[in-house]
Amino acid sequence: MQAPVLQAHKKLYGLDHLRAFAICYVLLYHYRLFGHPDWVPVLAGFGWSGVDLFFVLSGYLISSHLFAELSKTGTISLKTYFIKRSFRILPAYLFIVAVYFLVPAYHEREALSPLWRFLTFTKNFGLDMKAEGTFSHSWSLCVEEQFYLVLPMVLLALAYYKTGKKGLLLLGGLFLAGFFTRWYGWQLIAPFVEDDSFRVLHHKYIYYPTYNRLDPLLIGIAVSALYHYRPAFSVKIMKAANWLIPLAMLVLIAAYYLSENEASIISVVFGYPVVALGYGLLVMAAVHPASVLYRYRSGLTEKIATLSYSLYLSHKGLMPLTQRLIEPYGFDPNSNITMLVCFIVVVAAAVLLHVVVEKPFMRMRDRVLKRKTQAPVKPRYFSPATKSV
Repeated sequence: MQAPVLQAHKKLYGLDHLRAFAICYVLLYHYRLFGHPDWVPVLAGFGWSGVDLFFVLSGYLISSHLFAELSKTGTISLKTYFIKRSFRILPAYLFIVAVYFLVPAYHEREALSPLWRFLTFTKNFGLDMKAEGTFSHSWSLCVEEQFYLVLPMVLLALAYYKTGKKGLLLLGGLFLAGFFTRWYGWQLIAPFVEDDSFRVLHHKYIYYPTYNRLDPLLIGIAVSALYHYRPAFSVKIMKAANWLIPLAMLVLIAAYYLSENEASIISVVFGYPVVALGYGLLVMAAVHPASVLYRYRSGLTEKIATLSYSLYLSHKGLMPLTQRLIEPYGFDPNSNITMLVCFIVVVAAAVLLHVVVEKPFMRMRDRVLKRKTQAPVKPRYFSPATKSV
């Protein structure tokens, strides 16, 4: 039987479902930081893991495109790669950074980090969420940007030195290193378990730093590499593809209880990789042609997935701002109707950001790439072999 082809350029509806779920879960999780109905913390307590699902998706998608290019051409066009990433990520991000610095009313917390931390995507290192908690959710964008920068360099190095098989060892080594770095971070914060500063220290030394949060990115790369370089594997699991979904649910339930108490060495060291494994199994199912997630198309999840980046960037400032603006008109910050109004505002703002900023720059990106591919080749008057010295 021929292995199903998992093409990097094919529209994967299963990933839209997961991306839509991830952003909705994150939005619900962050809403609990402000006025909210009593049911929100109960339902959204595990919502922080939605970011880990985004990381798995990024690891899978970016590495899939790079693996495909390497297989086809033997190299990676860094210029094309960084043009694509820059036009996709930077315009909307820089717009929101400008809003934060120019409109103080947009702040969900008291203070911003220095501008250079946002411009260099280094906010996630040494971040004190109490002192500089405004736009703190940009920490995950820092992790992803650092990942986008390093991954193609590593793959090019492995291809140049023809040590592709050692990539598996590197992947496993980095995954295991995460256990050590989180264990070391735990040693730094353990003396403050009973102190009021513990949660701030936990996020500063455990939750935010890139070296502690590589697990989902590495899992995403592993799923991509497995399907790309071991296509026969997709045939072997064809009949079991849908069973990956309940298996992922069981792993995530275990991860929920494992991560429930952040003031625990078990949670700190083992919680994140188990979360990554659970979401990795979901992604593995979502991109398999035999899976219901792959075959089922939903216009709603497509639209939410399309808006997910704009939603993520803009939501955390808009939620408390909307509550403050409508409270004088009798809207209780803890009511369901206020929550509905907040989410309507957040979605409307995301649509506006997507239409006004994201889409024009994406069209500009396509024009730049089109000109690049159509650029005339300059004539060579000497071949490398005959060119005079």
